[in-house]
Amino acid sequence: MTLKELETQLLALTPEEKAQAIQLLAQSLSNAWKGIEKTPGVCGGDARIANTRIPLWSLVNYRRLGASDGRILQDFPQLSAEDLVNAWNYSQAHPEEMEAAIQRNEED
Repeated sequence: MTLKELETQLLALTPEEKAQAIQLLAQSLSNAWKGIEKTPGVCGGDARIANTRIPLWSLVNYRRLGASDGRILQDFPQLSAEDLVNAWNYSQAHPEEMEAAIQRNEED
């Protein structure tokens, strides 16, 4: 996708969607993701929900297997809807990282 194509799509967004896009871009540039942590030695150093041992790749994979956000929140009662929004934003910005982690953990 070219910047010109992206510009057209960005201009078509609602004000709320534009604000979300700005937030996503700012997070991506600063590499500071609200509610997401990476700690060597915890969950293999993979990105995880802050203050938990729930790696993002496991949530992404669970969603791929058909789990809805409601089901994920039911199965992980310690998570909030905001945690999932943060997880999905991070995973969308880092698809190669998520794919590699899923592959690595499927091999185990």
